[in-house]
Amino acid sequence: MTDILLATDADWVLDEVEAAIGGAHTLHRVRAGVDVIPAIREVDPDVVILDLQIGNMGGAATCIAIRHEEGDERLEERPVLLLLDREVDVFLAQQAEADGWLVKPLDAFRLLRAIERTLAGEAVTEAVS
Repeated sequence: MTDILLATDADWVLDEVEAAIGGAHTLHRVRAGVDVIPAIREVDPDVVILDLQIGNMGGAATCIAIRHEEGDERLEERPVLLLLDREVDVFLAQQAEADGWLVKPLDAFRLLRAIERTLAGEAVTEAVS
């Protein structure tokens, strides 16, 4: 079973992700960006999903912090998927070196497909269809 770490302080985002994975993966959640790196060290997830709007340290800043830790070899590399609020936020995802992103609103099919593609090493760059 695949471990997924989700960073969001929005319960509706958690609900959407839980509905999408439907028990096919193990989901771990943190509510703040500053908790992501310690959670990565503890859980060793296969993929990290970051909500762009998480309290005290947003998803883009958290992704940058993960990439710095990986670059300094303090973390193993792993895919990071950003959940964006608007299509103009794609720039932030690119600057943060995210492996992929989805623009909200989410739906279970798009989200599950994005998780599976990210785990397979494919870039996911989808906006709302």
